[in-house]
Amino acid sequence: MATDTITEPTAPLPPLTPTGTPRLSRRDQLVLFVLCAAQFMVALDFSVLNVALPALGTDLGMSRFALQWAVTAFALPSGGFLLLFGRIGDLYGRRKLFLGGLALFGAASLLATLAWDPASLLTGRALQGLGAAAIVPTGMSLLTTTFPEGPARDRALGISGTLLSLGFTVGMVAGGLLTDVLGWRSTMALLTAFALIVLPLAPSLLPESLPHSLKGMGGAPIPDRPRLDVPGAITVTTGLLSLIYALSTAAENGFGRADVVAALVAGVVLLAVFVAVESRAASPLVSLPMLRRSTVAWGNVGGLVTFSMMSTVVFALTLYLQEVLRLSAFETGLVFGVQGVLSAVAGTLAPKVIGRYGAHRTLVGSLAGQGALVAALLLLNAHTWSVWVATAAVSLASMCHLGAIISYGLTVTAGVPDEEQGLATGLVTSTQQVGLTVGIPLLGVLATTSPSLLTGVHTVLGLDAAIVLAAAVLVALGLRRARPGNGI
Repeated sequence: MATDTITEPTAPLPPLTPTGTPRLSRRDQLVLFVLCAAQFMVALDFSVLNVALPALGTDLGMSRFALQWAVTAFALPSGGFLLLFGRIGDLYGRRKLFLGGLALFGAASLLATLAWDPASLLTGRALQGLGAAAIVPTGMSLLTTTFPEGPARDRALGISGTLLSLGFTVGMVAGGLLTDVLGWRSTMALLTAFALIVLPLAPSLLPESLPHSLKGMGGAPIPDRPRLDVPGAITVTTGLLSLIYALSTAAENGFGRADVVAALVAGVVLLAVFVAVESRAASPLVSLPMLRRSTVAWGNVGGLVTFSMMSTVVFALTLYLQEVLRLSAFETGLVFGVQGVLSAVAGTLAPKVIGRYGAHRTLVGSLAGQGALVAALLLLNAHTWSVWVATAAVSLASMCHLGAIISYGLTVTAGVPDEEQGLATGLVTSTQQVGLTVGIPLLGVLATTSPSLLTGVHTVLGLDAAIVLAAAVLVALGLRRARPGNGI
């Protein structure tokens, strides 16, 4: 049986190309490919099934209410278990958990592909979410500990952030095409294929990354490692699960249902208990002093806003393009395809901008740009030429959004010791997942409940822009307390 090899991240920065970008070794390139492919696969899963839901419901006999559980069943465990799995990776080995998550994700995707009834589909989707909860924080931690702080990490996070944003967009386009040509099962088969490509490559390429404090002579793990904070794990996981359930259900059915109200209250109470538990725990799941760092706190605020508000824009524009302008699903996908292309361009530019201006300024500027361009979408009306306004504004806003994604990840993880990178990246990815979940329930419902859909879309976009611009101001003020250095 193969054993995990323990290697340390190399301290020296890699050599630079004539253009000033870091030159990565072939092995580093392969490691980056494996980690980014896994992140892309998870991002794809967030959207690839959405367009296929009507066909799926007809095939498996699922009602309109039951269909939303095909999405919620994935979102619940993928968001709820992130912090827990990030900490388990810190304590017991990120490589092991990453590989386990990949294997589970691949098997669950195969189950969803072969689903014969609603129960088997939802089981597969829930197991996919559980696998994603292991893949995302450990993959991000492996990336930040493999590539040293500076140009190499900036470039790696730039590529990762680009693929994360691109995966969501590609999923929307690919989901429609695959469903039309091959049926809804092909969307899940695509994820199975991704897992089968990545999983065989990962074991020989990825290093184990146990923290120094958990290693003995010769790098061997020592038995007196810190214990997992079980009370903290229970309260934060159940608290996040409750909130995600409430917000996901409210997106479809509103906030008036008793189970939604109960889940919201339970989620808030459990997270408050979690904070109290962490303040007394010997080995806390979340280091409260870390959350008091201005870079961690305000970086995550920026991340939460950029993810939640951009997901709301995509939702509102999807309704607008299809219900007001009467575009087909394929034509709507093309609009978001342009958005994906420009996001990819932004991913190559963002590290250079960060290198010149720092992650703090890039985060604030990206939020301001995203808010201003979303405000430009208020020019949309019922005339067909508005499609060009929508395409240009959402694509440019997505470039700013991509810059915010990369710079907030760098802001939060900069200066964090390797032994706490799993915790820091767990916070980053939890912010990302919660952001993707809360935006649509909080604002998107205004579009569907307004007497006029166009009026509702304008209301959503106006509030969205105001929130992002306000966040840009607050993050700028909050990060003024952060100590400059390390390119941030």
